[in-house]
Amino acid sequence: MIQDILKEAQDHMQKAIEVLKKEFATMRVGRATPALLEKVVVDYYGTQMPVNQLATISAPEPRLLVIQPWDKGALGAIEKAILKSDLGITPTNDGSVIRLAIPPLTQERRQELVKVVRKKAEEARVAIRNIRRDANDQIKDLEKEKVISEDEGKRGQEEVQKLTDKFIKSVDELLKAKEDEILSI
Repeated sequence: MIQDILKEAQDHMQKAIEVLKKEFATMRVGRATPALLEKVVVDYYGTQMPVNQLATISAPEPRLLVIQPWDKGALGAIEKAILKSDLGITPTNDGSVIRLAIPPLTQERRQELVKVVRKKAEEARVAIRNIRRDANDQIKDLEKEKVISEDEGKRGQEEVQKLTDKFIKSVDELLKAKEDEILSI
């Protein structure tokens, strides 16, 4: 009974960590990575499609992304989608590929990115704490219904807390690594 609750809580907390990792991967930190374009959606013949489903994205140099669409007709639509996105990068279209030159970050921009990263990490922590609260509520409900004893309930809540501490520590480690990556010049 309690093991099921713990397993479910652990799965949900792991998902919160995965979401945070994806969020961090899509953040521009002065290095070119195809993950930057994951959130860019292109209006392709009336259908909303992610860029990575319309083209090959490569990073031949540390500060350059090359987007090579499988259909040359999609070049303009991809270029428009990149301009509309919040990337802040102007694409260069040469008729067959789109190049994105990633400019180096200013110190001011780095500080802004650190704030954004901290906010996303705090959102992940809140999500993990909410999962803890839900698991503890389920354990308390089992106690009220006399399905488990009070001691089992306390042990279950301690296990949930240990799980929460582990995942919060994981969030903190991810945050530290991302901050170091942003602030390193």
